[in-house]
Amino acid sequence: QVQLVESGGGLVQAGGSLRLSCVVSGSIFSLNAMGWYRRAPGKQRELVATVTAGGSADYADSVKGRFTISRDNAKNTVYLQMNSLTPEDTAVYYCSVQLRRSSSSGVSIYWGQGTQVTVSS
Repeated sequence: QVQLVESGGGLVQAGGSLRLSCVVSGSIFSLNAMGWYRRAPGKQRELVATVTAGGSADYADSVKGRFTISRDNAKNTVYLQMNSLTPEDTAVYYCSVQLRRSSSSGVSIYWGQGTQVTVSS
């Protein structure tokens, strides 16, 4: 069993900051890429940022320079620091990880339950 628990969402004014966390627990052999996605009301889910096992990060153009993704491999945790938030960042944010549950298993993708981020103008 693998669980992803997200935290850190909430209501913030435009220009403010939030830090999301996602802790992965359970039967894990190795964690590969980790990432954050979001789904705004009436829109499709979109990629926000990803980070490889080696720490290489990639970002959606809309968040470059404002958001920073990082991971703590010792804690099986991925973070998303969000600065200079705008109302357009309002969405449910989902954590996603690629992992192997054993040395003989393939890579599977797991999702968190989502955390709401609301930015008021």
